[in-house]
Amino acid sequence: MVKLKINQKEYSVDASPDMPLLWALRDVLGLTGTKFGCGMAQCGACTVHLDGEAVRSCVTLVSRAVGKEVTTIEGLSADPENYLQKAWLDIDVPQCGYCQSGQIMSAAVLLRENPNPTDEDIDNAMSGNICRCGTYPRIRKAIHLAAKMQREGGSAK
Repeated sequence: MVKLKINQKEYSVDASPDMPLLWALRDVLGLTGTKFGCGMAQCGACTVHLDGEAVRSCVTLVSRAVGKEVTTIEGLSADPENYLQKAWLDIDVPQCGYCQSGQIMSAAVLLRENPNPTDEDIDNAMSGNICRCGTYPRIRKAIHLAAKMQREGGSAK
């Protein structure tokens, strides 16, 4: 048993310390918002926050998460001030939607570190997240909208 803190809740997880965090989240705990994409940290679909930093959960071992705070898309969704998800809906970003939880998790770190990003800042920060449907222009537009909403404290369409 491994003790993990996920989305501000303590769990005793029946998982080997060398299991990828992704499988502990999805298969053991049933938190399926985090997606499996490539399994090699190349696509970003599995992005979660580990102590506030974006990590690829497909290559992050459970042992690395012990004693740290893990936030998944489900935990980010619980935040009533989650302007990213509001902006994602306003802009109608998803096409197939598979990569979107990883996109949002990466964008959340970007906006925390840079509340007023340029197009170049967004492109650089999001370059590790692949969208097979090519919704990059809508992703960028939603990040700009979320940044504006965050600055202005509400809807800013």
